[in-house]
Amino acid sequence: MILSNIAAPMLGLVDTAIIGHLPDAIYLSAVAIGAMVVSFIYLLAVFLRMATTGYIAQAYGAGSLSQQQQHLSHGLILAIGIGLLLALLAPFISDFSLWVVAPQAELVPLASQYIEIRLWSAPAALVTLVTLGVLLGRQQSRQAMWLAIITNAVNVLMDVILIIGFDLNVVGAATASLVADYVTAAIGLYWSAKALQWSFRSVTINKRAITQFLGVNGNILIRSLVLQLCMATMTGYAARYGSTLVAVNAVLMQFLMLISLGLDGIAYSVEALAGAAKGKKDPTRISYWCRITLLWSVIFAVAYTCIFALAGAQIIGLITDIPEVIKLAKEYLPWIIIMPLVGHWSYWFDGVYIGLSLSRGMRNTMIMAAIFGFLPLWWLGLPLQNHGLWMALSGFLLMRGLFQALLLWLLGYKVIQ
Repeated sequence: MILSNIAAPMLGLVDTAIIGHLPDAIYLSAVAIGAMVVSFIYLLAVFLRMATTGYIAQAYGAGSLSQQQQHLSHGLILAIGIGLLLALLAPFISDFSLWVVAPQAELVPLASQYIEIRLWSAPAALVTLVTLGVLLGRQQSRQAMWLAIITNAVNVLMDVILIIGFDLNVVGAATASLVADYVTAAIGLYWSAKALQWSFRSVTINKRAITQFLGVNGNILIRSLVLQLCMATMTGYAARYGSTLVAVNAVLMQFLMLISLGLDGIAYSVEALAGAAKGKKDPTRISYWCRITLLWSVIFAVAYTCIFALAGAQIIGLITDIPEVIKLAKEYLPWIIIMPLVGHWSYWFDGVYIGLSLSRGMRNTMIMAAIFGFLPLWWLGLPLQNHGLWMALSGFLLMRGLFQALLLWLLGYKVIQ
């Protein structure tokens, strides 16, 4: 599950690392802004994976192949429809997002190129989310892992050819990710269809089921929107402090991606295992899997903190060799060191909530964390500039975990019935 989790975020890491070794920081800043916009959009659509994983896990636990086929059909219909709409609206999305972010003038053309190219992969990227939901919900983590390996192999190969070989810099980075998205979607759909004995001819729409599916997706969409608005502020507001700080935050955000490789992998596990146990109507097994995965979440959080404390500066040097970016990034490293300890609870609780289909609770606790965590700390931290942004993000992650724990305690035994 941990290895399978690297598919989407590793695209941004590879692009950032290769672009970060070009001589001019403007390319890294442009890719950072462009990737932030694209990630904001794609991560809003993560409801497709989350809802699919929860439903597939419960249907898998109940032993119903027909329900699994139905959930795949509904997910693909939404993914392809939303993806095509995003691709067609790419120029408008690019113009609007860059107007909101308001980066320095020299970054706008490059960031716009990146965004518009990447959005043409939207149908593939969203289909991949659905197929990952199927594979993870059925506990076929080995195939999900291979999807990640294939994605990154294609992306690295295309990055080397287009960025280094053809000197296409930002355009090359975007095109490499686009190609990787379509290759991954094709393979993921083939594996999902084979596992479920599904074909396009067998697509049926159950109005009641798709209404329920849309309701769950709507709750997770709002949850994801609030999360991505907070995360996008880290790049968008930093753009007001200059292109160098945008590049610094782009580098430091890769640490959060590294954290997510382990912590989200554990969350995926509890989604599948607790969801399957709920499908079998076995509360004892739900509690068992929650305790085991929480233990692993704590272990990984402590390990990440130790690694970042001992080797954080070296990791920064691997991502970029631009002197001013390295120097400034080291100043903010203490925030990165504490991040796993304050944030791992929210990752784990997300997995529990998805496995138990508590989408409304996910939505409400995310909104509460933004209102009582991120916004007040961001406002108080404005005089601190970039340090204030990292303080707000740390507080936001901590409050998410606290509100999720409180709600789960209030709901009590009812959620595992």
